[in-house]
Amino acid sequence: MKGFSKVLGISIVAVILTVSACKEKNDNFLLPSIEEDVDLGAQVADEIENNPNDFPILDESEYEDAYSYLNELLNHILTSGEVQYQDEFVWDIHIIKNDSVLNAFATPGGYLYVYTGLIKYLDQEDDLMGVLGHEVAHSDLRHTTRNIQRQYGINFILQLITGEDPSQLAQIAGQIAGTAAGLSFSRSFEEEADAKSVEYLANTPYACNGAYSFFQKLLDEGQANGTPAFLSTHPNPEDRVDDINTKADELGCDITPLAPATYEDFKNMLPQ
Repeated sequence: MKGFSKVLGISIVAVILTVSACKEKNDNFLLPSIEEDVDLGAQVADEIENNPNDFPILDESEYEDAYSYLNELLNHILTSGEVQYQDEFVWDIHIIKNDSVLNAFATPGGYLYVYTGLIKYLDQEDDLMGVLGHEVAHSDLRHTTRNIQRQYGINFILQLITGEDPSQLAQIAGQIAGTAAGLSFSRSFEEEADAKSVEYLANTPYACNGAYSFFQKLLDEGQANGTPAFLSTHPNPEDRVDDINTKADELGCDITPLAPATYEDFKNMLPQ
């Protein structure tokens, strides 16, 4: 019996060491459940909502038309048949008023945020669809949760969910939004989100390579070194343009922009 206990103890240690090694080497190793992902996203979303100085979110009643328009775009992606957690995540989108910020970001659980500066910077609806697809992918593929777990560990995530240390939520909210240093997506996560965006849009009326347009505009205007955090320069914009278009070629999907004239109407719904 003592021998069995000793072997069992060694086996347990071996399993723990193997799991730890996997966590070190594999971004896809993830311990939190889907429900915990949703809870974590809700905690971060509450932190963002309660910080109007950093995140001045447009009121949904006052800007009802703008939100209806944006949710209709999002719905094209969610009903593409490619979103794994379409029913499990909340898919709640908000507009942040700041015309000087070219940014969008997603929390765990499907809370999405897009800045007025980005909406106004983009030229057509297909471009915004590409960005939305990218952010939906980050949430649906649970990239942010993987990042938090990799950097801080599973106990940190559980503390966030239970609200044991509110200051941690503020820290994570800032890091997710790109207003604070600490979390950044790996090259593989960015490439995966770009590719998923193409897959989502392939089943919509929009150009499936819509995500490339933002990078291309930055390159055309010589702003590649200033690419915002939500579409980081790792990999660089040139590579991402090529990769997105290559993915579209592989899928054989339509790259003709839908480009409805109503996109300008949408821009005009926002505060000027």
